[in-house]
Amino acid sequence: MNSVEYQKPRVKICCISSIKEAQLAISFGASAIGLVSEMPSGPGVISEELIREIALSVQAGIDTFLLTSKQNPEVVIAQQQKTCVNTIQLVDAFPLSGYAVLRKALPGIHLVQVIHIGGDKSIHEATAIAPYVDAILLDSGNPSLATKELGGTGRTHDWSVSRRIRGDVNIPIYLAGGLNPENVHDAIMQVHPYALDVCSGVRTNGHLDRQKLISFFSNIK
Repeated sequence: MNSVEYQKPRVKICCISSIKEAQLAISFGASAIGLVSEMPSGPGVISEELIREIALSVQAGIDTFLLTSKQNPEVVIAQQQKTCVNTIQLVDAFPLSGYAVLRKALPGIHLVQVIHIGGDKSIHEATAIAPYVDAILLDSGNPSLATKELGGTGRTHDWSVSRRIRGDVNIPIYLAGGLNPENVHDAIMQVHPYALDVCSGVRTNGHLDRQKLISFFSNIK
């Protein structure tokens, strides 16, 4: 995750719910899978026991992301130790002092902070957080709602803001939010992200759709 030069983006397929889905995603070219733990809303939530089972089943070289809404570093540490993932995706605001706690307790585990794009304030938020994490993931949630939206909305956001963030930070940028086979080429051309993150855009009735996967990966090329 140390390259920030433009190249064909990597792909993370999120909301993986089984070993079979993980292997299907990887077979089409995914270099990362997203495993969703307890959330206030949104799709794809599975138990930490199942997250561990899936994470331990995938081959070396695949990034296994634990999506967590927890904001207490000790709780996040316990989640990682239980699930054995190699990457933590923090989908809600996280205390700056907490990153050092995670680093100390979880050496070698990548930290990815989600920024939910909401205008220029998102740019300031991203630049402030960038020194503490390995990558930033730009999504379309709304943490200010009474029931927080922390991902999986299926909505796109203002990609011009995402492009500005990519230019302002010196770490990899993952682009998420409403990506699908029809818009992924435009997203790449506008943002030039390090990686793409997709969930509902390659699914039908909640299940990975082979034809949509073919189209998605084809349109990246």
